[in-house]
Amino acid sequence: MKPYIDPGMALILSEIRALPAFDFKIPPIGEARVRNDAATIAWSKGAPAMATVEMEIPGEHPMRARLYRPVVQANAPVIVFVHGGGWTFGSIDTHDGTMRNLAAASGCAVFGFDYRLSPEHPFPAPLDDTCAAIAFVQAGGLGAAVDPSRLALAGDSAGATLALAAMLRARDEGGTLPSAAALFYGCYAPIFDTPSHAAFGDGFLLTSVNMRWYWMNYLAGNLEAPPALAAPLGARLEGLPPLHLSAAGLDPLRDDTSRLAVRLAEAGVAFSYEHIPGVVHGCLRMSGRLAPARNLIRSAGQFLQENLKATKVGGKQP
Repeated sequence: MKPYIDPGMALILSEIRALPAFDFKIPPIGEARVRNDAATIAWSKGAPAMATVEMEIPGEHPMRARLYRPVVQANAPVIVFVHGGGWTFGSIDTHDGTMRNLAAASGCAVFGFDYRLSPEHPFPAPLDDTCAAIAFVQAGGLGAAVDPSRLALAGDSAGATLALAAMLRARDEGGTLPSAAALFYGCYAPIFDTPSHAAFGDGFLLTSVNMRWYWMNYLAGNLEAPPALAAPLGARLEGLPPLHLSAAGLDPLRDDTSRLAVRLAEAGVAFSYEHIPGVVHGCLRMSGRLAPARNLIRSAGQFLQENLKATKVGGKQP
């Protein structure tokens, strides 16, 4: 039986399939990034206009960063957003539209940053950078524009994995946890024999072959025994803040999220789970043309807004 495909998604897929094929695994990584980023940035056209501030996060590995302010006021709640791209591609430019949409939907400031990418910088470098960016905000690095005691995380795909791992590291090291997190269609373990990989691993943009390549880049080839923070589906999950999970119906990674939901329930973590039928992995960047993606960003934004209204950060963990 053919899977359901949202009509808007079907039109987008037909347009993408009509384009000349390009395998990003073949050229030098710098060339591949230029081609990938150019194609992805185009999707941000039409995203909400709002005040933005360009900056750099200082440190041993300085990071380019951007703050989005849908309402210019002091002490706004803030969402630290971790971009996806298979730990290999992506930036605050490729995810500009997604962060603008999330800021508009939540009414919160959104802070994005460029972490180091694989394969040049495999695990734990992207996670180290994610934790450094969160610490920068928590330490007051954004000044009076935001209230660092009302901080949430969000991330898509590989960014969702990094956001989850950053919370686990904070918990284990006695750090300060965010109030909540929204994890959009994450990739939580290098597992490729799930029903969703079998059903959607070819022909729906993200392929199982490419996902294996992304994991190889991130783990420096160590797919058999990855560290728990690199593949957090196998980590201890107790003690996390409320989470909003979402999975795309035509995504080979759909079962990563459903398996994570089972693990979170076993660990007693509060979470909501949203399945979006008929759309592919990466659908958030298509919000301008795809109603289900707009609905997803709206529901996730409301979830984060509710958890940030009068919430102080979860505090130190034992």
